[in-house]
Amino acid sequence: METTNLKKWVKPAVDALPPKRTIMIALILLLVFVIVAIPLFNMMIYPLKYEEYIFNSAIETNADPFLVMAIIRVETKFQPKRESHVGAQGLMQIMPDTADFIIKNGNFSPALKDYVYDPAINIQLGSWYIAYLTERYKGNKVAVMAAYNAGHGRVDKWLEQGVWDGTRQNVTQIPENFGETRHYVTRVSYYYEKYKQLYQGEFEEYKREQEK
Repeated sequence: METTNLKKWVKPAVDALPPKRTIMIALILLLVFVIVAIPLFNMMIYPLKYEEYIFNSAIETNADPFLVMAIIRVETKFQPKRESHVGAQGLMQIMPDTADFIIKNGNFSPALKDYVYDPAINIQLGSWYIAYLTERYKGNKVAVMAAYNAGHGRVDKWLEQGVWDGTRQNVTQIPENFGETRHYVTRVSYYYEKYKQLYQGEFEEYKREQEK
């Protein structure tokens, strides 16, 4: 009896459904919408500015462009006029003494220091420094992130003395009085993955265009 009553309710509901072809078309359209909408939504959450400067500097210095993007996002959220309470300047929050190091070792004109708030110059200097750190730490991007925040002298010491193994999994090995660096590595790592996922295709296309 209960089965008969259930059929009486189910059959009209099934009969009221659109034809199978209509359902398939609707599902395909929904899938296309999801495929298109999700990347667009993610790009709104993880916006990118000054990409041409980032791409050019990455090609010139061999820096990882997605690491540059992630550091800018964490440091200033792409605001070029920012200056920290300790004096770090511009998009990539370059300290004056770090700028001196970059200019000296990268054979840049000393005059560039006067234009550190210019996005193109700031990204160029910061990209060179990231490339330098990447070579210093043999491609270990996590160590690069830590050094960008705490200074390569401290990170060298942690690695040499076995205080920290240089991995993101063991970032808590970084001394407690450098909690900011622990947090910094975690945040930059997160944004690195997001920006690489979203903008790798754009960077590859840009490189192809430059090679023509």
